[in-house]
Amino acid sequence: MGKLLEKEDILRGLRAIDRMAREAAVTVDLSIYGGAALALAFNLRQATRDVDAVVHGSPDFLRKAVAKIAEEEGWPEDWLNDGVKGFLSAHEKMRLMVEFSDTVSGGLRIHTPAPEYLFAMKCMAMRAETVGNVSDKSDIEALAREIGIKDARAALEIVESFYPPSGIPPKVRFGVEEIMEKVQERRGAGAQAAAPKTATAPKKSPY
Repeated sequence: MGKLLEKEDILRGLRAIDRMAREAAVTVDLSIYGGAALALAFNLRQATRDVDAVVHGSPDFLRKAVAKIAEEEGWPEDWLNDGVKGFLSAHEKMRLMVEFSDTVSGGLRIHTPAPEYLFAMKCMAMRAETVGNVSDKSDIEALAREIGIKDARAALEIVESFYPPSGIPPKVRFGVEEIMEKVQERRGAGAQAAAPKTATAPKKSPY
């Protein structure tokens, strides 16, 4: 995808889907993950390549709505896609997004992952490439700070609470350890910088 989608772009697209769904009296249940969730739910991302999502209701309606918005906005047809399906956990922990929750007469209802679940998903994906100077590793660091994860052991415990330990690749474990070392180093450096300096008492003259 050429142009990155910023938070306002994503919201504009989702509001358009919501409007079309209300006009058609259709309810669309959508779970949003990845960079879009980081932007919408946690304000930890400025932009993303696309919107990782899984629809739980009215897939045919959503497909047509996404295509129409893509044409109107000049976006690729897959600006919203379900490529994230391979990283979903059997023990999902989702939250309803307040702005997209009222669907009494049709509309879009959006769920986003709890920060711990999104952290675990990002760890399992852990791609090296960057999107707008942001990578999965930097997202993981940001989420670790947001959640307040202390060390690699605590981080891996979170991942294992969503995914079977036997299914977590060694590269993910090593990657998490490396990332958490950086988080701890930065946390320590920040604490030192914030610590008040002790004033040195003036030396008394022997005279």
